[in-house]
Formats: sequence, structure tokens, C-alpha cells
Amino acid sequence: MAGRKPITTFMFATGVENSVPTIDNGRTRVDEMESCGHYDRWREDFALVQDMGIGYLRYGPPIHRTWLGPGKYDWDFADQSFSELERLNIVPIVDLCHFGVPDWIGNFQNPDFPLQFCTYARAFAERFPWVQLYTPVNEMYICATFSARYGWWNEQLSNDGAFVTALKHIVRANVMAMRQILEVRPDAIFIQSESSEYFHAEAPSAIRPAEIMNSQRFLSLDLNYGRRLDSEMYEYLMDNGMTREEYHFFLDNRLKQHCIMGNDYYVTNEHRVAVDGTTRASGEIFGYSEITRQYHQRYRLPVMHTETNLSQGPLGTEAVDWLWKQWANVLRVRNDGVPVVGFTWYSLTDQVDWDSALREKRGNVNPLGLYDLDRKIRPVGEAYMRLIQQWRDVLPTQSLCLTVPVVLPSDAGRSFAVEQRARAKQMIKTPATTPAVQED
Repeated sequence: MAGRKPITTFMFATGVENSVPTIDNGRTRVDEMESCGHYDRWREDFALVQDMGIGYLRYGPPIHRTWLGPGKYDWDFADQSFSELERLNIVPIVDLCHFGVPDWIGNFQNPDFPLQFCTYARAFAERFPWVQLYTPVNEMYICATFSARYGWWNEQLSNDGAFVTALKHIVRANVMAMRQILEVRPDAIFIQSESSEYFHAEAPSAIRPAEIMNSQRFLSLDLNYGRRLDSEMYEYLMDNGMTREEYHFFLDNRLKQHCIMGNDYYVTNEHRVAVDGTTRASGEIFGYSEITRQYHQRYRLPVMHTETNLSQGPLGTEAVDWLWKQWANVLRVRNDGVPVVGFTWYSLTDQVDWDSALREKRGNVNPLGLYDLDRKIRPVGEAYMRLIQQWRDVLPTQSLCLTVPVVLPSDAGRSFAVEQRARAKQMIKTPATTPAVQED
């Protein structure tokens, strides 16, 4: 077994929804793991993942229950749940911060958040050294937008200064967390789950505001990957509270080679822009394939479709049809040469209150999951199971064959895995410019 290579298969995934934003000016916590019954049924949920034939799970410990203060943690639930994932040989893509922070941090306006969070990320990596895949902060752009531009969550502010402050703190926290995790696990791979957006002008006089929004949608990933901004976006950040020193922190970042660009696409990801700059949902216009090409052209990284879903609907076929459409889009961009390495239906079970974007705690069940909240499989779950069975052995043999150097939990101690970590550690000392995923 000494010469065994890491697995080279396409990553079919799902996730356990672990959003925890606060509303009501911080008085109310919306905890999706609690709302969906995961705290009581996590063993059953993991068994369902295994039954589906899914090898990858977007998952993370509840940050507000685990991270109790500076250097203070309650690992009990994480120890139990991650031990079971390791036993089942399910590869977690660890989601450490999903739309919320512990009460003692406050919100994303707190300048102490990045330094405190990277300490938490390192503590997790040290406790679970067999974990390799991470999404340190989920949907950075959406988190900053909903918290500090729309005024929906957490700080509930609605101005450009608050948005830029939240964004720079969130992305800095993500970058610093990656650095700390790499010191513990040199061959860690980071999958940035980020919403892929597009803004359509509905009239000639709306072109200008649409262009600005189409530039701003890239800000989180531009900063995260150390991409030099155009003058307009640079001035926007400077005018709204970012300093030159803060900008150069991002510009000097050299972690892109450890990353896969995860992009999320829903029917709500495209927008119509009115003359006055207001927006409303446009529905699917370009679709996943066209927007993914835009993001890939900008960053030139391997891609994973990290989130999608649709309500089952009155006909009972809407979610199944959407799954097929998203998969067709994945195949289209992959066949066109975009290195797509994974696909995710999000999430494993139905969700609660996403019909109001978690702005109200009503207990409304959203039929979006592979399973309902009684853990009974939905038609889209059956369809996803068939899709995985049909395609998992086909994709790796196509002409575009990608090697994802993932080490299964059961192989973490084997000699090839130890050698891979040693090579990765040496590469960190002499940084390369190649991405984490390479052609076979």
C-alpha cells in the first residue's frame, strides 16, 4: 500500500445545513441544525449519506456551540460527529463559519474576528488532523451582503461602509484560517463555496448600476485570491473604509494554489437591475454554465459546483428537473474544458425558513432536501442516487481527467498520505503557482 495514490474520482457531495445567523438585533439565533433535527439524528443523517453512495459531505460543527471564547472550546459534539464520519469513511468538506459567529464575537463588524477565527480554525485542524478539505467561511460575499448591505442578519446594517467592513473582515478571516490550517495540514485543499451571481440591466439607463454590481460580485474572491482590482473597485473599497495596508494584505496573498473555486447556483442567483439601482430576481437567464465560464475565466482555478437545490413543487418533479438541468450544465462546461471536479445537491434534508432567507423564525419547512425531515427519501434523492451510480465511473475516464489529491479518512495514516503531506509542506516553503488540482 506504500505506493497507493490518492483517489482521483469526481466528488459527488451533499451537505448538512449549518447556518447560524442572528436576527432581531442579535437577540435571536437561527440554527438550521437545530431546526432540521440534526442534533438528535446526526447518526441517522450520516447513514443516509452512505446509503446514497455519496462520498463527500459539506459539514461543520456549530460555531456558536463549539467556540465559547478566546481559546475556549466545547468539542463534545464535534468529537462524536467527526468520529462517525471517519468511521464511515465519508470525506468532510469542513464548513467552519456559515453566516454567523458566537455571541461573544458580536458580528462581522468586529475587527478582532479574523485573528480570533484563525485561532479557532487551527484548533480544529489540530484536533482533527485527518481532515483535509475545508471551506473556512461559507459564501463570503452573501454573508457580507445579507449582514451589512441588506440589513437582514447579524449586524443588520445597510450601507456601503458596513458592507466593506464586513467583507474585509470575513475574507481576511478566511485567508488567515487557510494559513493556519496549512501549518497543521500542509496538503489541505480549500473549496471556496461562493455564490455565483449576475446582474442584468432591464433598460439602457440601468446598464451603469448593473456594471457596478457585476464588478462587486467578484470582490470576495478577488481579495481571497489576491487578484489586483480595477481602479473603480479599488476606489470603492478605499472610499468605504479599507486601508492601503489592508488591501496589500490581500494582494500579497499566495494561497491560490491550494484552492478549488466552489460556486453555488440557484434560480435566485440572477437579478434584474432597474434604473434606480434596485434589483429583483430575474430567474434563470444565463444559467450555471455561462456564469461559471465567467468566474473560471477570471480565476483559472478548478471548479466545484458546491450548492444548488429547488423546491419539490406542486407537480413533484420540479426538483428532479432542476437536478437534471444543473448536471447538464456541469457536463457542458466540463466538456468545454473547464475543470469541474465536483457537484453538490444542498442539502441532505429539507431546510427551514429559507423562504424568508432566515429573516424570520417561523418554522416553515422548505422541501429542498434529498430527504424530508422525517428522513424519507424525496424523488430528487432517488434521482441523485441514480445519477451518481450512472456517472461516477464514467467521468474519470473522459479526456479531461483531473487528479484531486484527496486522502480518504481510512487512509490518513498510510505511508502515501504521510509522503503527500511531507511534499506539500516542502512546497509551502517554496511556493508554486500551480493549482491544487492538476491534469492527470
